[in-house]
Amino acid sequence: MKILLLALRSLRREWHLPEMRTLAASLVLAVVALGVVATLTARMERGVLASAAELIGGDVGVSVPQDIPEKFAAAGSERGLAITRTASFPSVAFAQQQSQLLEVLATDDAYPLRGTLLIGDASGTQHVSHGPASGSVLLDHRALVALHRQVGDTVQLGGRDLRIAGELIQQPDGGELVAMAPRALMNLDDAQQAGLLGVGSRARHSLLLAGEPAAVQRWRQWAQGTALPQGGELITPEQTQERMRSAFDRAGAFLRLTALLSALLSGVAIALAAQRYARRKTSEVSLLRALGTSRRRVFGLLLGTLGGLALPAALIGVLLALALSQGAWMFASQLFAGVPTVLPILPSLAAAGMGIAVLAGFALPPLVRLADVPPVAVFRASLARRVRRFDALYLLPAVVALALIWQLSGSANLAGILAASLLGVAVVAALLAALLLWIARRITPGGHPALRLGMAALARRRGLSIVQATALSLGLTALLLLAIVAPALLDGWRQELPSDTPNWFVLNLQDDQRGDFSKALADIGGNQLNMMPLAVGKLTAINGQPIDTIHFKDERTKDWNDRQLRLSWSDQLPPANTVIAGQWFGPNPPEAEVSVDTMWRDMYALKLGDTMRFDVGEGQLDAKVTSFRHVDWTSFKVNFFLLMDPPHANVLPHTWIASFYLPRGNTEALAKLSRTYPNLSMVDVDALLDRVREIVQRVTGAVRWVLGFSLLAGALVLAAALATSGQERRHEAALLRTLGARRGLLRVAAACEFALLGLIAGITAALGAMVGGWWLGRSVFHVKGFIPHPWPLTVAALLAAIVVMLLGLAGTRKVTHTPPMRLLRAE
Repeated sequence: MKILLLALRSLRREWHLPEMRTLAASLVLAVVALGVVATLTARMERGVLASAAELIGGDVGVSVPQDIPEKFAAAGSERGLAITRTASFPSVAFAQQQSQLLEVLATDDAYPLRGTLLIGDASGTQHVSHGPASGSVLLDHRALVALHRQVGDTVQLGGRDLRIAGELIQQPDGGELVAMAPRALMNLDDAQQAGLLGVGSRARHSLLLAGEPAAVQRWRQWAQGTALPQGGELITPEQTQERMRSAFDRAGAFLRLTALLSALLSGVAIALAAQRYARRKTSEVSLLRALGTSRRRVFGLLLGTLGGLALPAALIGVLLALALSQGAWMFASQLFAGVPTVLPILPSLAAAGMGIAVLAGFALPPLVRLADVPPVAVFRASLARRVRRFDALYLLPAVVALALIWQLSGSANLAGILAASLLGVAVVAALLAALLLWIARRITPGGHPALRLGMAALARRRGLSIVQATALSLGLTALLLLAIVAPALLDGWRQELPSDTPNWFVLNLQDDQRGDFSKALADIGGNQLNMMPLAVGKLTAINGQPIDTIHFKDERTKDWNDRQLRLSWSDQLPPANTVIAGQWFGPNPPEAEVSVDTMWRDMYALKLGDTMRFDVGEGQLDAKVTSFRHVDWTSFKVNFFLLMDPPHANVLPHTWIASFYLPRGNTEALAKLSRTYPNLSMVDVDALLDRVREIVQRVTGAVRWVLGFSLLAGALVLAAALATSGQERRHEAALLRTLGARRGLLRVAAACEFALLGLIAGITAALGAMVGGWWLGRSVFHVKGFIPHPWPLTVAALLAAIVVMLLGLAGTRKVTHTPPMRLLRAE
């Protein structure tokens, strides 16, 4: 108890010291940066899942090819969840002399639980609705045109006459891009009574649930531990909209990067401030040791002082993080309009724990060393500053930094790149500083007196100078990554979706329609047209072994085996594809060849030279795997998992799929084009493009916002690094002033000293930021062709040298203006 009181008194007495305030400010900034970004990321993740739930019609569900066991619905009711049932199947609708194959979704009255079912009435007015009532059906535009029907007319489906209650404009789970037939929505009871869901039907039944997140999670855990019927699978938001998922993954990586670099900057400032605090406390500790205070008691006093500083600072950081997180969410939540997400407190508390760990990891080593000061050091200052050859405690900051990088990065790739980049910067900065000091001692003897004084000052404090240069380099590298490289990465990401990115897809285009459709599309202002053939088949064997008899480790293979397989072919490698192994097709291969996407390669454990057998239409095709491709699925271009060589694939029965860009405001012209080609299905992805672009804008704002904390942390690093040698510099200035040195000479000498430190740090940081930024852009954020521009980094390096020099001069101004006798007495 006495130790604690003494520690608090010591803290109150020493609060005016710059290093104590630097420690507190650094800890607050570390907690705020970590807490704000962790909280914002957690809320964005919840918003993503809620937004994805709108696409599937519920928070979670289960889908099976037969009736769903009642226990799944009962488990949902026990947990207070809302429930809806659906069944999807193909069927043929008849109207007078017309018939049309439809993709039918039968629903109950509760559908949808999430998202919007939008229908149009006879007057063309759109309104939100639920599942159709008994005796009615909803048809999409393509079905109405194919059957020559209007809203209010009657069609026959499953042997029953149903009234068309409206045009199906939008449905939550209508996100399947490649729909091989027009869509219809009918009542579930009608489908059952018509025998459309009986034994032998091709219906797939789904049970969707929605409710409180905790209850949904409990049902999900229960379902994951329960055996599903054969062919069954869980329906989860994580499985939907891979383009949206990729965008939010990038957003989270950017936010984590900014938070991580801010925390590391704060850690560097903490380490430097703690080192200076330990040097200042040396004489006091040696006096306590001389008066008989034990090492353990001294260490307890130092630890109590540090704890008395850390706990209030961490609490302030948590409160600020929560307040700023709530303010940030007011802007970010516009991405998820109407999605309620409570303010999570745990991320901020975890940030406080990480901040204290950073403080302990970076501050404990010098304080533990301080507790080892021998009592005799009160008489001999040299003993208080003895240098150990090796001290394992100084590995603690590196361990804490690596743990922080690993914990916050969320990616081994990001963690490895960042750790390697910062380690490289530290090593290069230390070597460069040592080399320049060695050179300086040999070339400055004949130089200007001020230059000789500045170089001599650095050489006398060789170890401290190297530490200062390394700390400044790490801090500036982090700042350059945030201030220059991160915005450049965001610009590269933004440029991946230019204003003329294809925003429409066309399905079921026939061979004889291609020319006329291209001309008609050009006439209404469409461009960027990209067509690819589309054949529907099934993978039946690999290397001659039937696919159903092969055991695969990847659980996704079962689901893909049950699906229809869509194949395409092309003479040229499509724009969003990159061959990473093997070779692209030659002009006339002797046997059929196939190029496989990396996901399929991993899922089916394929190797170059393997043979895949496909059933397409009435025939079979054996193709040899000759290349693997990386596909950019975020490009909004027509992409396929499997691409065949054209000479062998052209004979397959196929239609065409196309993407194109059409400027906004051409809705009526496109509607006329759709009526001219009623067999076509047109998919609008403008809303999805707008959502991704909005994500980029929001992340850009968030990164710039967090950059403010990083700049403050960087300023603390500069101040702490330049202040580490303040005591020695004051002593030297007093002696030089006593010996007759003029103020101007001392100022020029200080300018030379700090300019050299800044130049070392600037050059190293620029190189580190360039290499690290290129590495991050290529391997983590997948921004194509990203190379950080050298000129902004070069200018930043020169500015860093100037800023360090000016800050150093500002810090020594008081010394040069103080009479020598007062400085000597203060010493």
